[in-house]
Amino acid sequence: MISSLELGLKGKVAIVAGGGGPLEGIGNGRAAAILLADAGAKVVVVDKEIDLAQNTVDMIKKRDGKAIGIAGDLTISDECKKVVDFALENWGRLDILDNNIGIASKLSVVEETEEHWDRVMNVNLKPMFLMSKFAIPAMISSGDGGSIVNISSISATRPKGLTSYSASKGAVLSLSQAMAVDHGKNGIRVNCILPGPVYTPMVYSEGMTESHRSQRQNASLIEMEGTGWDIGKAVVYLCSEWARYVTGHLMVVDGGCSLSARPRG
Repeated sequence: MISSLELGLKGKVAIVAGGGGPLEGIGNGRAAAILLADAGAKVVVVDKEIDLAQNTVDMIKKRDGKAIGIAGDLTISDECKKVVDFALENWGRLDILDNNIGIASKLSVVEETEEHWDRVMNVNLKPMFLMSKFAIPAMISSGDGGSIVNISSISATRPKGLTSYSASKGAVLSLSQAMAVDHGKNGIRVNCILPGPVYTPMVYSEGMTESHRSQRQNASLIEMEGTGWDIGKAVVYLCSEWARYVTGHLMVVDGGCSLSARPRG
């Protein structure tokens, strides 16, 4: 069994942006928050609604982890600063930022409205910029560098439509690598995860037939369905001491979907 000492996360402070969720569903952010806490980190769970953040906090505390929740609209600069200040006021330092916030769109450029295009870009990219803007100085002042993980999508490199979503997630790749270049000298590692079609509340809350779910599963080369836990485990690795020499990396976590010509729904 891997100990929290081996991972080097015990006593670290992590912000998980978009770490909340309804009831018991396990999304990418919630899984990352729970697993970071399991590894010994103190976790600040952020969601737009405090009840959603608190659901995750309660799950962490049931596993004897340490977590606190805060509400914030992370498309707003002052709200992002408030979250970072909250982490510093409660736990005195900041070491990790996991950026999970995102919304989908299924329209082509012909079908897409300008208003919705702007919303997708604003929600999927701006929080990563703003949270990092305030988190990086806090990490530097904490004295041990830090780790930032941004969540993109395999749609960034292998689009299947979802045009504005794919464009926004492609920008996340470039942002992550540019940040890695800018802040490596400060001891801050920045990496990006590209999930495949994982089964999360964001996916199934709008309804999904068994045939559609089976199609997504069979798109994997290993015919396996991914979940939020798979993405959360990748986050823990990238934030851990095991990945101390990894930065600017684009980590695909998709069961081989992006190598396959099989339809993924």
